Amino acid sequence: MTTTAPTPVDAGLPGMRVTQSRVIRSEWTKFRSLRSTNITLTVAIVLTIGIGALISAVTAARFGTMPANRRAHFNAIITSLNGVRISQLAVGVLGVLLITGEYATGMIRSSLTAVPKRLPVLWAKMAVFTGIVGITSVISTIVAFFLGQALMTSKHLNASITDPGALRMVIGAGIYLLLIGLIGMALGCLLRNTAAGISALVTLFFVIPPILDLLPTSWADTLGPYLPSTAGEAFWGNPDTTHLSPWPASPYWSAGQQSWSRSPPPVSHTTTPDTARVAVIPNYLEVGDRRVLARSADSLARA
Repeated sequence: MTTTAPTPVDAGLPGMRVTQSRVIRSEWTKFRSLRSTNITLTVAIVLTIGIGALISAVTAARFGTMPANRRAHFNAIITSLNGVRISQLAVGVLGVLLITGEYATGMIRSSLTAVPKRLPVLWAKMAVFTGIVGITSVISTIVAFFLGQALMTSKHLNASITDPGALRMVIGAGIYLLLIGLIGMALGCLLRNTAAGISALVTLFFVIPPILDLLPTSWADTLGPYLPSTAGEAFWGNPDTTHLSPWPASPYWSAGQQSWSRSPPPVSHTTTPDTARVAVIPNYLEVGDRRVLARSADSLARA
């Protein structure tokens, strides 16, 4: 009885290289294939446009009965963009889920087996998230602005996109949502747990700011402008003397990079067969000849 020796695999096959563009395509496939990401992104769009339209309609209907001080400080642009204050939570949760979802399902093992270096995976996730959420958020804030102004036209309260600061506020609101999502990604990288990441996000944006108001005025005036929510309000809102100036006020979101590059989750070589490692390669590689991949799997299985 004779046995056929396995065909050696040529390690220099040009189609077997892992490139950044292929990693990005794989992350794009994962992003659009998950139901949770599609639902969360849709919720963010609906909240941005719907809440803004609702507040604009109610404001137009009740403007005549508002107190004089509120009418004096009325800003039609901010009124139509008020949905951002709620939708930021959905976008932040989406950023957390993009990272922690893989840890929860164990998919991170396959991702880091196919791409052993962690930074290319992180850059790919950030690129996909920035492209999809950034474009979607800016379009949502533009729609919210024009819809809100249309609802306030009957009372002549509407503003124009050409008004001073209007374009900066509308585009800035979309960029602010993107940055909130990137902060969520950073928290996901740091904590690697969905519940912990969302809890930290809620604490940072919805718990700490009210607590800061209870501190002495000198402390609140010193620390308040540097909170991500306050800095973001200056970025897309109408900043006053207690805020940072608009452009330097963009939130800080890069803290998760070092956490991703350190202490990776252990890949168990006893529980993950070599053939399973080869099975995840097509997600990241374009292999011209499928027979080559089959021989590669056979060689690893016999090793």
